[in-house]
Amino acid sequence: MSSLPASKKVTPWYKQFWPWFLIGILLSSIIVSTGFAVMSIKSFDGMVVQEDYYEHGKAINMVLAKQEHARELNLSADLRIDPLTSDIVVDLSGEARPEALFLDLIFPTEDNRDQSFVLEHVRDGRYITQGPDNLRYRWYLQIQPALEDADWRLTGEATFPNENSVALLPGGRKESE
Repeated sequence: MSSLPASKKVTPWYKQFWPWFLIGILLSSIIVSTGFAVMSIKSFDGMVVQEDYYEHGKAINMVLAKQEHARELNLSADLRIDPLTSDIVVDLSGEARPEALFLDLIFPTEDNRDQSFVLEHVRDGRYITQGPDNLRYRWYLQIQPALEDADWRLTGEATFPNENSVALLPGGRKESE
């Protein structure tokens, strides 16, 4: 009654290799994707979230206005950090001479490493303060005349330790002439 020969037996699906191989691929992809989902939830990156885009846009415009005002005042600065004494010396040139300058050292990737300093006016555009010991790696630099509501801002970038002076300019770049 059967059309199959007696010598040819068909094994059930659960005893064959290929169905289990395909099921294994599917299960491993589910396990790996679940692991990535758990890892992404537990390691939240707060720097990515931005709630108010309009306020952020207004802040960018204020920064650009501060840099433009520094350009109008013809301001520039040279910053040096002495590797032995850790003294921060800033020579400011231009049409402004505030009594103090506020220097922000901003680490590119970690907020908790940012540092702020107040530089006291010593003479004719020279400002000095005591800096951190053993400063290393790349930093963004910002100088402004007041902590809040500053009229102008000079920016730059440096990798420390550095024997040379670092130019701080409006917008952080040299103007094309």
